[in-house]
Amino acid sequence: MEPYILPLISVISGYLVAVIIKPENKKLLKLLLAFSGAFLLTMTVSHLLPEVYAHVLEESIHHDISHGSHDHDHQGMKIIGLFIMLGIVFQIILEYFSKGAEHGHVHIHEKMTSMPWLLFVSLCIHALFEGMPISQHGHLAWGIAIHHFPIAIILTLFFLKAGLNRTSILLFMSVFAFMTPLGTYLSHSLPFLTDYYAEISAFVIGILFHISSTIIFESSEGHKFNLAKLIAILLGIALGFIL
Repeated sequence: MEPYILPLISVISGYLVAVIIKPENKKLLKLLLAFSGAFLLTMTVSHLLPEVYAHVLEESIHHDISHGSHDHDHQGMKIIGLFIMLGIVFQIILEYFSKGAEHGHVHIHEKMTSMPWLLFVSLCIHALFEGMPISQHGHLAWGIAIHHFPIAIILTLFFLKAGLNRTSILLFMSVFAFMTPLGTYLSHSLPFLTDYYAEISAFVIGILFHISSTIIFESSEGHKFNLAKLIAILLGIALGFIL
C-alpha cells in the first residue's frame, strides 16, 4: 500500500500545513523546493532511468537469443530516448496552462471567484502520469511524495491569498492528491499500460527531468550563489541515492 499512500499523504499534509500553520517564510519554502527537486532528479537518474534501459536491454537480448542472433538491436534504446524527449515537450505544453504550478511557480494577479479549471486539469494530468511508473518502481513514491509536499503548501497558500473559497480549495487539493495513486492503479491494472510500461516510464522520466531541473534553477533569486540552497540540493541528492 505504501506506493499508493505516500503521494496521497504528502499532498494532504501540505494542505494541512498551509491551512493551519500558514507558513510565510518564502526562503524556507524555496529551500524545501530545492531539496525536493534534487531528491526527485536523483531518484529519476539513479533508479528509474537505469531500470528502464535495463528492461529494454533485457528484452533485446531475449529477442536476439530466441531468433539466434547476437547483434543487439539499439532501436529500442533510441525509442526510449524519443519518449523521454516527448515527456519533456509534453510538460512544457502543460505549463502553458498550469503557469508552472507543478514547480511552485504561481503568482496572484487578481482575486479568484471560481475554480481555475485550466490549472486544475493540467495539474491533475501531470500528477496522473507521475503515478504510472510507481506500479513497477515503488521506491519512486518517495520522490513523488517529497516533490508534492512543498507544491501542496505553495498551491494552498496561493489559493487562500487569491480569495478562492475553502470548499473549492479542499476539492482541488483532494482530487490532486488522489491523481497520483490513480495513475499507479491504472498502470498496474490496465493491460495496455502494462505492455508499454517502458515507453510510459520513459515519457514520465522526461516529465520528471523537466520538473526537477526547473525547480532547482528557479529556487534561487537572480541565479546568485546561495550556500543554504546548495546544502539543500546536496542533502536531496544524498537522500535520493540512499533510498
